[in-house]
Amino acid sequence: MKKILLLLANGFEAVEASVFTDVLGWNKWEGDGSTEVVTVGLRNQLTCTWNFTVIPEKTVNEIQLDEFDALAIPGGFEEAGFYEDAFSTPFLRVIQHFYSNQKPIASICVASLALGKSGILKGKKATTYNHSTSKRKEQLQKFGAVVQNDFIVQDGNIITSSNPGTAFDVAFLLLEKLTSKKNTEHVKELMGF
Repeated sequence: MKKILLLLANGFEAVEASVFTDVLGWNKWEGDGSTEVVTVGLRNQLTCTWNFTVIPEKTVNEIQLDEFDALAIPGGFEEAGFYEDAFSTPFLRVIQHFYSNQKPIASICVASLALGKSGILKGKKATTYNHSTSKRKEQLQKFGAVVQNDFIVQDGNIITSSNPGTAFDVAFLLLEKLTSKKNTEHVKELMGF
C-alpha cells in the first residue's frame, strides 16, 4: 500500500484537496487498490478558504514522515490565512523531507509557493497561479524557480500547477507516478473522464 500525505494548511481550498482524496480513493476501491490518503494538518481543526471546517486525521506531530510514499498539497487564499501555515517551519520541513527522500510531491495552484519557500524549487521548472493580475509568478521566481507558463509543470518528482482547474489532472499525474499509466487510465474511465 502506498501512503499519500495530504498536507493541509489552514485556509486551503477544499476542491483542491478533494481531488486527491477522490482520485486516490477511487484507486483504492476500484483501481489497483494500492493507495491510501492520510489528511494531515498543523492543528486539530482547519478552516478552508470558504469557511468549511475540516478535521484532519492526524497532525504533523502525530506522524512518522518515513511511512509515506508521496506528498500532496492543495493551495489556498492569503485572505483565509493560507500562508501562515504553508510558510511555517513545520510545514516546510515536511516538504523538505519528501524532497530529500526523492518522493513525489504534487501541488496545486499557490501551494507551489510553499515548495518555493522551502527551497526545493531553486533552479527547477515550476508554475503557480497564472491569472494576469496575479503577482504569484513573480513571487515564485524570487524563490529561485524557473517559472513556466504551462498549466502543469513536472520537474523530476515535483508537480506544480497554475490554478484550481488543473486539480484533477494533477491528482491523476500523481496516481500515475505511484501506480501506472494503464491503471490511471482505468480509474479515469471509471470516474467518467
